[in-house]
Amino acid sequence: MTDEEKKGPSKKELKKLAKKAEKDAAKAAAKGNKVAAAPPAAGAKNGSSSSGAAPAVARKASPVYRLANVPSSGTVDACTLKACMASVLYGTPLLPGGVSSDLPFVHGPALLYGDVSNASPAVAFGGNGIIKALALANNTAEGKNQMMPMMDDWLEYERGELRPALGSGNAKKVDAAISKIGAALEVQGGTSVVAGSEPLSSADLAITLSLLHHGNSAAAMASLSPSIQAYVDITKKSPAYAQAKKLASKLLPPASFDPSDPSLLRASSAIFATAITSVFPSAVSLGIEIKAFKCKDIKHGDYQCNVAMPLFQKLKASGALQQGMSTPQQVAQSIIDAVGNDNPLLEDLKVNGPGFIMSRIKASYLEQGVNNIIKNGAPTKPKYVTSTATPEQPLNVVVDFSSPNIAKEMHVGHLRSTIIGEAVCRIMEYMGSKVHRVNHVGDWGTQFGMLIQYLKEEYPDFHGDIPNITDLTQFYKNAKGRFDESPEFKKISQLNVVKLQAGDKECQKIWQVLCDVSRKEFEKVYKRLDITVEECGESFYNDKIPAVIEEFIERGMCSVEEGGAKCVFVPKFKIPLMIQKSDGGYGYDSTDMAAIKYRLDKLKASQIVYITDFTQADHFAMVFAAAKKIGWVDDESGHRLDHIGFGTVQGEDGKRFKTRSGDTVRLVDLLDEAVARMESSLKERSAEGKTSASADEIHVTACAMGYGAVKYFDLRRNPTSNYKFSYDAMLDTKGNTAIYLLYAHARLESIVTKGKADFGVDIGALIGGGKAQIALAHKSERNLGLHLNFFADSIEETLNDLFPCHICDFVYTLSIAASEFVTQCKVLGSPEMESRLLLCRATAVTMRQCFDLLGIRYVMRI
Repeated sequence: MTDEEKKGPSKKELKKLAKKAEKDAAKAAAKGNKVAAAPPAAGAKNGSSSSGAAPAVARKASPVYRLANVPSSGTVDACTLKACMASVLYGTPLLPGGVSSDLPFVHGPALLYGDVSNASPAVAFGGNGIIKALALANNTAEGKNQMMPMMDDWLEYERGELRPALGSGNAKKVDAAISKIGAALEVQGGTSVVAGSEPLSSADLAITLSLLHHGNSAAAMASLSPSIQAYVDITKKSPAYAQAKKLASKLLPPASFDPSDPSLLRASSAIFATAITSVFPSAVSLGIEIKAFKCKDIKHGDYQCNVAMPLFQKLKASGALQQGMSTPQQVAQSIIDAVGNDNPLLEDLKVNGPGFIMSRIKASYLEQGVNNIIKNGAPTKPKYVTSTATPEQPLNVVVDFSSPNIAKEMHVGHLRSTIIGEAVCRIMEYMGSKVHRVNHVGDWGTQFGMLIQYLKEEYPDFHGDIPNITDLTQFYKNAKGRFDESPEFKKISQLNVVKLQAGDKECQKIWQVLCDVSRKEFEKVYKRLDITVEECGESFYNDKIPAVIEEFIERGMCSVEEGGAKCVFVPKFKIPLMIQKSDGGYGYDSTDMAAIKYRLDKLKASQIVYITDFTQADHFAMVFAAAKKIGWVDDESGHRLDHIGFGTVQGEDGKRFKTRSGDTVRLVDLLDEAVARMESSLKERSAEGKTSASADEIHVTACAMGYGAVKYFDLRRNPTSNYKFSYDAMLDTKGNTAIYLLYAHARLESIVTKGKADFGVDIGALIGGGKAQIALAHKSERNLGLHLNFFADSIEETLNDLFPCHICDFVYTLSIAASEFVTQCKVLGSPEMESRLLLCRATAVTMRQCFDLLGIRYVMRI
């Protein structure tokens, strides 16, 4: 049961709190701090005392309302959400209040009133009490109307009947409590339970937020009657609700240090937050975001905190600057002093420039992270992700990628969607999501009429002898040529489209032949690139489109334009989605709306990711907006829709990559050329005596490195950018290439192998016997350990925007740190050999994890 679901303090406790608040206010007034007394029911605006000595500081901020003791669970509780909704609706600003330790018997948030720079008395406790206080603070007729006797009765009903019933899980109690709401709504017109009140009154606010908090699943909300659902939707779909959730996220207190969390970024932020709030308790109330940042230049430090300058300015403006403190550098130094040397994470703290605090991560802390890699045989995953998924109920994700067209070869244009999509799937699966890898192939449309007719003419015996069409590109060109040249062929082709859509058996058989042939050709690419997809083409959604159109019509969201086309207009776009053409046919808009409906409704997707070229960005923005407009996408349920729009693969001339004849490059040919060049390079190494690999081993290695080179050359850059395709650049053994990384990985494993063969150090035995221990004494050892500990943050960064380039950046900088380590530190035959061999293995293990996430095969030796 949450704090908000408890009944809160007793009347006796409330009386004690009220007396304490009055005493605190009187003391503050006597000191001349201009802190308002606990406002009475009407809530005075400034409430400051005119008596007492003159303030010590010339400038003083006006008294404000603050919300203290907000739970730090990372999610917004019902009481905090009530407070935020009231703040938004009644125009009473609300600031963070930190933690108030003088309210021992108050469970959950408390509303404070006074000067942000001083201790302030509490004026309200519990969600409903805070709603009342903020409504009355409005000090207008609107605010006073919120406290009519009937309003107070309904607030008490929500606290004493509805909330306990919802928390009990007893269906009879829930039904009895909710039936009272239904009866009142029927009498009052369906928008408020209070007679004569506008929607979103104080009582409505408390009731609907409790119902929303209880019904945080679609099933729970669906169990409510239509009238109750409509009533809840008034709150849920109001702009104030979205603003309140945004405000609530700002009121959450800074997270405390969690030694089990592998994120260095969060750990550093937590250490700084604890220090800052201990020295400057009003920092959170002043709206200062306490956050650490990774240093851009590692020469200056590992992580930095930039809070001192904005904190100094706000403390000065509010009159809360401590005596003797006159510069941001002094604020920064006081924070450093508060961090101290006995913290578990940071050391070498210093003030840089106008107040930047630079710091290093302690080697002892880095050693824990690196030793965990050895202990677990894998780098540590992020502990916190932006979802409510659990191992028992994983996040359900649909990734729509690759999507070639039937009867056409896969060409270089399909490269980016295919390999980016595979990487996104692997990353989501690594984090525990259930991923539907959807290949939305183009297997429906008007072009099939001409393809069917051409196949009939060229292969009249197709019924008994399935044609062997190996060159799909030429087949399509020939059909298109006949379509353009022959009016009779064109007319028959158009009739074939109608027959196919009507279920004609012969047309459907030919269509199936074309699909089967195409799949065999697609599989050649997928096998080379280790791609796994589940085909679900455009044709799958054809019979689902009419119901989608009807739903838009029933909701009054579909307009019939001139000519009879059915269109859906969405905000920010002048051009509509055409969900049905004027001739009654369907296009991409129709199919994509049916697809997103199916994925949300039937597949129960929490997240859908589309990976196409950037020119389709507006189309998907409109599809997402339409899905939200009609209510399929529910922010409350955590739905997330993403479109990764990638740039163009260019030739050396900066134009689309094509053959010399101007044709698009077949993807199979492109991949095979990369392997052929890599194999030639490896054979040269063999001839020079640089490798003892056999011919078969060379071919396997060439495939891994050639395909990996093509993938990495694409994945390492921001997907939205264009890039020039170059075999020489991607197969380079130096620089940011897969070839360099694979050589670096093989070098580390070679060192480990030599350690066992030449020095008898078996790190496998060390690990198995529990004797594996890594020490980071040398500067380059520590630097490599630091980079290994960046892994969790790089994964989280990737989850935010789904760009695999973050993982590429991580593994490349890791390999540079590893190269520096093996160059500057003697590994084999050194006194530190065991520790350093283990560090080599920890790095190789982490690199392999990155290769797996990127879909790149690795080799243990080259």
